[in-house]
Amino acid sequence: MSKRSVHLDIRGMSCATCAESITASLHGLEGVSEATVNYATDEATVEYDPDEASLAAIYAAVDDAGYEAVSTSVSIAITDMTCANCAETNEQALERVPGVISAAVNYATDEATVEYDPAETDHERLYEAIEDAGYSPVRDDGSDGSESERRDTAHEGEIRRQRRLTLFGAALSLPLIAFMVEKLVLGGGALPETVFGLELGWVEFLLATPVQVVLGRPFYANAYKAVVRNRRANMDVLIALGSSTAYLYSVVVLLGVLAGSMYFDTAALILVFITLGNYLEARSKGRAGAALQHLLELEADTAAVVDADGDETEVPLDEVAVGDRMKVRPGERVPTDGVVVDGRSAVDESMVTGESVPVEKEAGDEVVGSTINENGVLTVEATKVGSDTALQQIVHTVKEAQSRQPDIQNLADRISAYFVPVVIANALLWGVVWYLFPEALAGFVGWLPLWGLVAGGPAAAGGTVSVFEFAVVVFASAVLIACPCALGLATPAATMVGTSIGAGNGILFKGGDVLERAKDVDTVVFDKTGTLTEGAMELTDVVPLNATSATDDSETAADGGTRTVSGGTEATTNRTDEATVLHAAASAESGSEHPLARAIVDGAEERGIHLTDPEDFENVPGQGVRATVGGEAVLVGNRTFVRHNGIDPSVAAEELDRLEGEGKTAMLVARGDALLGLVATADTVKGSAEEAVAALHDRDVSVHMITGDNERTAAAVAEAVGIDPANVRAGVLPEDKSAAIDDIQRDGRTAMMVGDGVNDAPALATAVVGTAIGSGTDVAIEAADITLLRDDPLDVVKAIRISDGTLRKIRQNLFWALGYNTAMIPLASLGLLQPALAAAAMAFSSVSVLSNSLLFRRYTPDHDYELLGFLR
Repeated sequence: MSKRSVHLDIRGMSCATCAESITASLHGLEGVSEATVNYATDEATVEYDPDEASLAAIYAAVDDAGYEAVSTSVSIAITDMTCANCAETNEQALERVPGVISAAVNYATDEATVEYDPAETDHERLYEAIEDAGYSPVRDDGSDGSESERRDTAHEGEIRRQRRLTLFGAALSLPLIAFMVEKLVLGGGALPETVFGLELGWVEFLLATPVQVVLGRPFYANAYKAVVRNRRANMDVLIALGSSTAYLYSVVVLLGVLAGSMYFDTAALILVFITLGNYLEARSKGRAGAALQHLLELEADTAAVVDADGDETEVPLDEVAVGDRMKVRPGERVPTDGVVVDGRSAVDESMVTGESVPVEKEAGDEVVGSTINENGVLTVEATKVGSDTALQQIVHTVKEAQSRQPDIQNLADRISAYFVPVVIANALLWGVVWYLFPEALAGFVGWLPLWGLVAGGPAAAGGTVSVFEFAVVVFASAVLIACPCALGLATPAATMVGTSIGAGNGILFKGGDVLERAKDVDTVVFDKTGTLTEGAMELTDVVPLNATSATDDSETAADGGTRTVSGGTEATTNRTDEATVLHAAASAESGSEHPLARAIVDGAEERGIHLTDPEDFENVPGQGVRATVGGEAVLVGNRTFVRHNGIDPSVAAEELDRLEGEGKTAMLVARGDALLGLVATADTVKGSAEEAVAALHDRDVSVHMITGDNERTAAAVAEAVGIDPANVRAGVLPEDKSAAIDDIQRDGRTAMMVGDGVNDAPALATAVVGTAIGSGTDVAIEAADITLLRDDPLDVVKAIRISDGTLRKIRQNLFWALGYNTAMIPLASLGLLQPALAAAAMAFSSVSVLSNSLLFRRYTPDHDYELLGFLR
């Protein structure tokens, strides 16, 4: 058994028992032979068999125990991948590095995303792993410039290199094209036998050899590394086989060893066409990632920092620290995320939220870095800087989404893994078959209209080339026509564009897998408050009651109420007013941060009521609050809460029904053992909620609503937005929301939960797709798969449309990639294509898939994405 030891830094331990819990969790993993967790140093050492347990599983075990093992992530650009097999080779090389938790390599973005244990490895080891696999990482060499700038520089350098190679090869190949046309079209004899004293064959040799050396060297070197070092075949192997076969066969004929035609023109054009394809592909990749680059370019370069004396100093953006105050004038970009401390202005937040209407900002309001100040002067205090800003987090989320590919990519990966060996075997098979049975095959394909594109077929069928020569041509064409690159690009290219479209519309997908799942949603479950409604509750009603309580005191009530004696027990009727009810309710609720509580407190303060600080405050989630105000116990909550505390709520039933029927949230207020009255708050339904529900219904998506509010209020909101009353669940406690989602999904439904609060986080995690409104809490956003940067429920529909459109585009790409290979490989195997034409088609297939994906950039999710019917 092989053994490996790993060192982990652990966060979250507070006692020795924590260390024991982590140790037990680690020992429960198969393959872990020893685990030592030290609470004093917050460290763990784990010895395990890498063949049975992975580092990712060890990290998951720590997480399952309720703690966090420290890890970090890095993105590394790789400049010379040529197909999906190259990406897989790099991925496997990185995963073999001790300390690497996971690695994902995206051929479409030429980028590796690696999560690793910083205590076990570093960037240098990751770079070395990529280089050992035969590829070139873009190193962080300590030079000036950000990571993205280094990546862009390397990418632009690659584009320039491919352009120079293409032009060099094209210049030498132009005369060869003339020779090819003369032979194929004019039948030969139109050109002189010698040029500058040299036979035409030697002229072709002198023109084709530099192309083989200069353009062919990268392909031959990569093919050697793929086969010898990595024990696998990639696209470079196919190109090297096709080009070298044509070139070496021509050399043999030129030297007189064999009789036949020469294919120097074909050997050169193969490399020129493929290099041209690489150049166009590199340019297309740059355009596909332009959306993210555009976002990063929106950052301000400097900030006007204001000191305590009011003096301004312009400093580079990376020197701004949390707490610094910055002056932002009209037309300038807000340098970092912050809060307005002075001034008033409208701010254009369209680059973050996609919302074109500027948002009014004043003291106390939050602003997002890189948004544009429209008119007034603002003084902003920085709250997040550097990589913590909203813009950088958006870019990070989108890049993470692009590294996590949809499951449909597994199909392409499985095909690509076997594709090149199968293509080589197929080419060898048909080359041998053509050599052994030329007459039979020629008789079969002779009637086809394309017959004759390869110099009229073999001599055995009445053609002009020998059987052996024709078999060589078939072999070269069959290896060149196949293109695993198109398959490798089909999914990541469309995913890259789809996630960028989402980011441009304020919709962040956490992964390509999320992008794939969202389209399959058949049920959307909305939380009510803050999701379908504005979430800005306002106090609307204060209703005093003639409260009655039981007592055995026969004296006159101290508050002036009257008593009537019946059977030795007296009933006391207390006359209250709105101020008394509101004072009790707001004083008790002043200890809570709940939106309903804030609405009651704000309403009392607006009415000039002086509040009393509560004592013994207790919040009962989903029911109400209990506190001592002025020495008396005060309850504010729903029927259940009041009843459980020994007070009969029936006296307020009529008023409760009335308020709830109006769609308001009503709460009973009790002091001592008597009801004082009711307070009610209301929340406005969002303007686009009804349109969003209607759009979902148009997609045959069932819409549900779940809320902790009472049934009457929930029913009123449901009616306003068009949700079927049968799909409304009211009075659901926070801890029961996830169970409600489980119940919905138990029948085989695929549910998306949409919420914005801390109490929505478990439900968001339980749903197949969790969607958090971006203005919601960080906990909700962390638990969600999709984050909506705006408070617009219509963006839920847009997220589903983007998902649907992206997957349709992926299927279209796969259709063309697979269809191309399905159609062209048989043609090449039957001897119906020139090798040069096969190489041109191979290059075109990758460019066509990328171009098809780039067309998707024009899509806006205001409507469904439409494709040809047979591709839906």
